Amino acid sequence: MVKELAICTRGLTKQFDRHVAVNDVDLEIQAGEVYGLIGPNGAGKTTLIRMLATAEEPTTGEIYINGDPLLRDQSNPTLKRRLGYLPDDYPLYEDLTVWDYLDYFARLYRLGRTRRTQRLHEVLELIQLGNKRNSQISTLSRGMKQRLSLARTIIHEPILLLLDEPVSGLDPIARMQFREIIKALQEAGMTILISSHVLSDLAELCTSVGIMELGFLVESASLQELYQRLARQQILLSTLGNLEVLVGELKNHPLVEEWQIIPDKNSVRVNFTGTDEDSADLLRSLISNGIPLTDFHCTQEDLETIFLKLGHKQAS
Repeated sequence: MVKELAICTRGLTKQFDRHVAVNDVDLEIQAGEVYGLIGPNGAGKTTLIRMLATAEEPTTGEIYINGDPLLRDQSNPTLKRRLGYLPDDYPLYEDLTVWDYLDYFARLYRLGRTRRTQRLHEVLELIQLGNKRNSQISTLSRGMKQRLSLARTIIHEPILLLLDEPVSGLDPIARMQFREIIKALQEAGMTILISSHVLSDLAELCTSVGIMELGFLVESASLQELYQRLARQQILLSTLGNLEVLVGELKNHPLVEEWQIIPDKNSVRVNFTGTDEDSADLLRSLISNGIPLTDFHCTQEDLETIFLKLGHKQAS
């Protein structure tokens, strides 16, 4: 196995009776990456993560963590202690205080007293709950509870963090706070696998993404490569003049593939197959032809659009 791979699976399969939840998955995640796992409900994301966390036994296939085989028996307890797993429905002990809850888990991981106290202070500062250390968990907001769950997951300083839908149900501010913590953990050298339906969060956080459909890993690539390969460039143009004149000019351009008129804004959005230099040439030619442009804005299709496009391809 390649040593720098934090996660490597070969032929990983999980079957429940006649249903194959994860089907022959070869997954490779480099050390230090934030890897986003995308897919509709029932695609197999949770089952895959549970197998990586040793919470589920594979039907067939192999899992390697940092080059070492991961088994559910007693053969590698040290390796299992380097994992942190946050399921999407992990219960909290509402009648405990924040400090006592984290202290309880630090004891389960057998952290010595001095290291335990030091680690609790470090983690509470990271998740921004230092001022709530003596508060009962039942009094915390949903976002605070989710950050506390993450703190419990990293209390033992894992090298690999497995997060299943960690921002589900959180408001935008709570999601932003969670993203900042994930970025800090990556900067500290942790490898993070995160599944989420909030694709805008993954686009901001991840270095690579994998897309699952019906148990198969249909895409796995760096975010940059995915955008280069699958995201079309789009240009939004607005004019003070006649929209039909602008559309007429665009129709004649060889690098304009499709266009969508936005009449209430006197604008048109086009799919453009050229380079940055080509779009600059297009702008120059429109102005020289007397088109009174008020906006010429280049964008790229986002992760959500790519995901939906790939989903339609699989369906057809």
